[in-house]
Amino acid sequence: MANREHTRCLIIGSGPAGYTAAIYAGRANLHPTVYCGLQSGGQLTQTTMVDNFPGYPQGVDGNQMMQDLRSQAERFDADVRDGIIVRADFSKAPYLLTTDRGDEIEADTVIIATGASAKYLGLDDEKKYNGLGVSACATCDGFFYRKKTVAVVGGGDTACEEADYLSHLCNKVYMIVRKPYLRASEAMKRRVENNAKIEILYEHNTVGLYGEGGVEGAHVVKRKGEPDEQRYDLPIDGFFLAIGHKPNTDVFREWLDLDEAGYIQTVNGTPRTKIPGVFAAGDCADPVYRQAIVAAGSGCMAALEAERYLSAEGK
Repeated sequence: MANREHTRCLIIGSGPAGYTAAIYAGRANLHPTVYCGLQSGGQLTQTTMVDNFPGYPQGVDGNQMMQDLRSQAERFDADVRDGIIVRADFSKAPYLLTTDRGDEIEADTVIIATGASAKYLGLDDEKKYNGLGVSACATCDGFFYRKKTVAVVGGGDTACEEADYLSHLCNKVYMIVRKPYLRASEAMKRRVENNAKIEILYEHNTVGLYGEGGVEGAHVVKRKGEPDEQRYDLPIDGFFLAIGHKPNTDVFREWLDLDEAGYIQTVNGTPRTKIPGVFAAGDCADPVYRQAIVAAGSGCMAALEAERYLSAEGK
């Protein structure tokens, strides 16, 4: 038999946005309930070293940082639980959420901080070298590849931006582009085409990675499946995925406004959604910055908004 309980503030997700929301909600005596989701700690748990989050002058292991945030949230009476929210009913308040175990939670406010998952090529080697040369965030990890050679996979604006960013750190940047052209805007095309440090490999596919203890190169194919197909190894030190992100928002699609990629649309730069008392924070609502510090800030904003909403409603 399913359990049903009530909470003043339900936080869905456990990355920097979710845990920061929990810290602020906890300090406001909202006694928040946090469901960690598919990946406790979020994307940062797949990063070996976080070097750009304020307060860690020597950098910090991604798992350690998320454990620190969790411990801080629990210190302020956040009830942090493993589990996934699989169904949402925002038709009336209190809102009804259902977990993967069938338990039901009535929530006066909901903070959605489910994040976004980087899209991968689907190669086994991507998992093998995750954190050992494979990255989905140049801004996060580019610093570790100063004066080295890297490859960026993708041909859109994001890939061009990542390649341009890395070109200021690295000696050489390859762009591995599946199509015979870039899908990016004209301005971004010109930027990478005119950058002497960037070499664009059109009509190329990556079929594997190699290296002892870390990425040392990529197995690539030029004009795959064509009579003039060429296979060769490309020596690189880092392999950056820039083929997009998928926001983890499908469960809310019926109720909230999403953009064409699935990111939650919020009101006028706030964490508010079109449903009163339902807020969105972090990468699930941020197609632009996707940084831990930005997510943490938006988690703070969402918790403050939730507190104000409850106060105004007299709850």
